[in-house]
Amino acid sequence: MIPVCGPGRGSLWGPGTEEQRRAPRAHFQQHLKAPLPGATELVLVTDLDGTLLEGSLPTRRRLYGWLGSQRHRILQVFSTGRDMRSVARLLAEEAVLGLHPPHLVIGDVGCTVACGASLTPSPLALEPIEALWRGRAAQVLPLLAGLPGLSAEPLSSDRRLAYAIDPRRLDRSRLPAIEAHGVDCLVSGDKYLDVLPAGVNKGSTLLGLLEWLELDPALVVTAGDSLNDLAMFETGLQSVMVGNAEPGLVRALPGLRRTYRARSHGGAGILEGLRHFGFGHLLAGLV
Repeated sequence: MIPVCGPGRGSLWGPGTEEQRRAPRAHFQQHLKAPLPGATELVLVTDLDGTLLEGSLPTRRRLYGWLGSQRHRILQVFSTGRDMRSVARLLAEEAVLGLHPPHLVIGDVGCTVACGASLTPSPLALEPIEALWRGRAAQVLPLLAGLPGLSAEPLSSDRRLAYAIDPRRLDRSRLPAIEAHGVDCLVSGDKYLDVLPAGVNKGSTLLGLLEWLELDPALVVTAGDSLNDLAMFETGLQSVMVGNAEPGLVRALPGLRRTYRARSHGGAGILEGLRHFGFGHLLAGLV
């Protein structure tokens, strides 16, 4: 049983049909270009900006090299607010430091699940999330057009609307009226506003993914630094709040029963958290 902590935190897109429930992992694998690890010893779910990408060049080279060497036993998932186009650019830029594509990507703050090798979204996730989003943009765009502090155009519009914000001008008191139209409004890092289908976030999408892959929740560790990572921490899965986490996320820490607050920043904080949760043996080859 996958733990869920807090109201409304659950899977929205797990196996639904009788055929899917008989062999969900095999069904999901059919939509991936590359195979998943056969004997998974750890499922590492990491945010990107401020988390996996945070650190000095030597630290990142070291971490990326270790991840590349452990692909046969660590199922690696990027969980990010970036869309797939941005993830593709990032992988090209970081390849020189040794970053390999993950096995899977949760993108668009939980609104996309894609194969890491091809960055092709999985229809198993796409269809139920698109159903929740259908018609919402048309309802909320007029309200957002009159909201001060937003970028002139959305940065992304794939099953959500993402805006850059000026936090000093953004009138947050007007967000509940927007949410009344079946969406959730999420401000993170005092940089972005994401308008998401109600109930869709990094946490609910991760829970759905774990159902499809029939993975033991005890093998999962998530890591993040911003408020869009809070939903992952609220699942009750083992989680690492890295040392450079934004203040709003840190304020939520007392209510997060299985979240470890690392002292180290970014990638070094991920490794610190893995040791804390008993996965230090997997770091033996890390130099």
